[in-house]
Parts: sequence; structure tokens; C-alpha cells
Amino acid sequence: MADWLVVLFLKLSGGKAIWLGFWGGVFTTLLNTLGAVLVLLIKRASDKFLDASLGFAAGVMLAASFTSLIMPGIELGGIFPVLIGILMGALFLEAADHLIPHMHRIIGYEGLQTKRIKAVWLFIIAITLHNMPEGLAVGVAFGSGMIRDAIVLMIAIGLQNIPEGFSVSLSAVSAGMGRGFYAAFTGIRSGLVEIPLAMLGAWAVNLVRPIIPYAMGFAAGAMLYVISDEIVPETHRKGHERYATFGTILGIIVMLYLDVVFG
Repeated sequence: MADWLVVLFLKLSGGKAIWLGFWGGVFTTLLNTLGAVLVLLIKRASDKFLDASLGFAAGVMLAASFTSLIMPGIELGGIFPVLIGILMGALFLEAADHLIPHMHRIIGYEGLQTKRIKAVWLFIIAITLHNMPEGLAVGVAFGSGMIRDAIVLMIAIGLQNIPEGFSVSLSAVSAGMGRGFYAAFTGIRSGLVEIPLAMLGAWAVNLVRPIIPYAMGFAAGAMLYVISDEIVPETHRKGHERYATFGTILGIIVMLYLDVVFG
């Protein structure tokens, strides 16, 4: 990777992990915002395109889980801390999925029943739960001290945030949550959670260095859970499995390219 990116992030952060996490979260959130505001220019998109785009996001997340989190975590702390972390990350998302009220456009209502939260917020909560592992993964990567690997992961997560943010905004339109700026804003704010979580992840692993392999496994497990439990089912519900599958393969290719060429 070009050294200027590493130098830039070190200068912006002063070399402090929490600020590295902050700027990493800002980068991914900005690309999520870029995707969200595309709804102002592209009012409609085919379901095939959206499913292929989300498949791409899944492919990036899948490859990144292994190349930027699981394998580096094993190198740092061995196999068992990472395996424990993966299980903990998946169980945490499983618990959140069942306890926190939220609503998917296709799957519908999930979590504990409540009538106090408006549908628009249930939708935003669902997308926020989806974005949490991504922000955490970026923060953990920066907090581990492996700046080059962290930047590769940040770029990959940012790239997959573009179609993801666009999909969220279009879904907001489809769900009757307004058009234009309000739909774009719905997509933007769903990605804002990545900034504080990236800071939290970076701060935590930098403060307690022995937890790094556990944290890397946790972030990877959470992302793997999102891929299998949410993205894949969502992209296969309308008979567009082939488009989603090739989108996933393209995402894996892009992530592997970034990891090999720039890592």
C-alpha cells in the first residue's frame, strides 16, 4: 500500500488508537453517505441490481473476516482465542437480533414486541444492527496496531458501504418513509454508528492488548452472522440467487485484490 496513506492516518490521529478508529469510522461512514445520497439521482433500481449489490457487500465482508481479522488474530494469539471470539460475536448478534425490536423490509418485524417505537425507527435500528460489526471490525483492526491491514479493511468496508447505503435509502422509499432527502438521510444515519463503534473497538483493544485476538474473532463472528442470517436470505427471497452469488464472488475478488496488492 502507498505509504502516504499510512503516514496520513498517523498524522491525523497523532498515532493514538482511538483517533485512528475515529478516522477509519469517518471514512467508512462517508462512503455509506455517498451511497445513500445516490437515491437523489437514481430514483429506482431493479431488484436484481440491489440483490447483486448486497451480494457484493457480503463477499467483501466474508473475505475481510478471514484476511483482515481471523488470520491476523491467529498470528497474534493462536487459534483458540479467535475461535472463542467468533462464537461470542455470533452469539452477541443472535441475542441482539432476538431482544432489540427492529424491522426488515422483507423479513418483517423481529425482536421483542413493542408498540412504542415507530416503524421508521424499527427500520433504522435493523440497519444499525447490520452496520455495528463493520464499525467494530475497523476499530479493532486499527487498535491492533497493524495499520496497513486496518487501512485495507477500512477501504473494503467503505466500498461495500456504497451499495449498502444506496440499498437502505431505496428501501426507505419503498417502505413509504419519504422520498429524496429524507430517504437519503435515513441511509446516512444508519451508518453513523460505525464511527463510535470504530473508536470503541480501537480504544478497547489498545487498552487491553491481550484481548486483541478475541476481539478480532468477535468482529469476524459478528460479520459472518450478518452475512448468513440477514444478507444471504434477503438477496435470495425474490429468485435472484444467481445475481447475488456473482455479486458475492465479485466482492471476494475485490477484497482479495486489495489485500494482496495493497496489504
